[in-house]
Amino acid sequence: MASAKDQLLERLHALRERASGRTLAELGIVREVDVDAAGAARIRLGVNNPARPRQELEADVNAAARGVEGVSSVNVSWEIDTSGREIGPDDPVPEVKNVILVMSGKGGVGKSTVATNLALALSRMGARVGLLDADIYGPSIPTLLGITGQPLSDGKRIMPLQRFGIKLMSIGFLLEDAKTAVVWRGPMLHGALMQFLKDVDWGKLDYLLLDLPPGTGDVALTLSQRVRTNGAVIVTTPQEVALQDVYKSVSMAQKVGIPIIGVVENESHFVCGKCGEHHELFGKGGGERVAALAEAPLLGQIPLHPAVREWGDAGTPVVQAAPGSPIANSFVAVAERVVERLLEMNEAAGGSLVIDRSGGVNRRLPLAR
Repeated sequence: MASAKDQLLERLHALRERASGRTLAELGIVREVDVDAAGAARIRLGVNNPARPRQELEADVNAAARGVEGVSSVNVSWEIDTSGREIGPDDPVPEVKNVILVMSGKGGVGKSTVATNLALALSRMGARVGLLDADIYGPSIPTLLGITGQPLSDGKRIMPLQRFGIKLMSIGFLLEDAKTAVVWRGPMLHGALMQFLKDVDWGKLDYLLLDLPPGTGDVALTLSQRVRTNGAVIVTTPQEVALQDVYKSVSMAQKVGIPIIGVVENESHFVCGKCGEHHELFGKGGGERVAALAEAPLLGQIPLHPAVREWGDAGTPVVQAAPGSPIANSFVAVAERVVERLLEMNEAAGGSLVIDRSGGVNRRLPLAR
């Protein structure tokens, strides 16, 4: 008679995922199975998409395991094994699978709020996440995440601070007074940014999000030249005065060879708490127009909601403070689209790199995916 472990493996490989109808053997997600002498079964499953629904499958796996003779208890664990970018020999963050830039070109559109809530949504999916506040002149991450204190160092590497399971670095952690202005020229800005990448012990991450400053200046240019990023998430609001600057951010990304993952339209509309009617306070269609220029999808439209401001000011962003709420779910939906887009883009890249010699918008001949 086959051992309990062998019986369990056979059952799991034949089990079908409800959504796709494919067996776990076809999906290749059974990573490890063990049954000890007391009948305790340990099952480790792996997924390349952290946004993939797992509750139904985990319930089915538990039921299948408990039907095996000799199994008295079941423990199911998950690991995220997402695809990633091509890592070069001089990459400043070689253990980071995906580097995502969050850009706007325009101040005041809620870019930092979007970056923070996206990071939290990815972390809550089970991914290993880091968030770098690359806005040296106007760091917002310490306030949005309610965290202070100076990072420690072992003499070689800087240890990032952590909040809600996310690794964090910001110039705001190094200032004695949060109201102190950073008055630096471009070379100092460049040096600090590279130090935050190379000298911080980020460890192994599935996603590192960089919250960029407004504009199309030194920071975005440095990153395009020194870091092989997966691409940029462009944040805008609907009104024309914002779009004119956001268009420039898209144009810069195209010129320096930064792929565009997609566009997020923040403060898209206001929902009346009494009548439920949608009010488009800042116009409509802005995100769609930016997406059309960028030739990238509109990842989502985030409503204007008081809870976003209230929880952000309190240091606990809404995705963490009110999970499952409609406004939190709007950020989660964007995070899920980002994950799907990255999987598509990484698969399309195929791990190969070619030199873009078109002579078109990419004037500095960057590596193209």
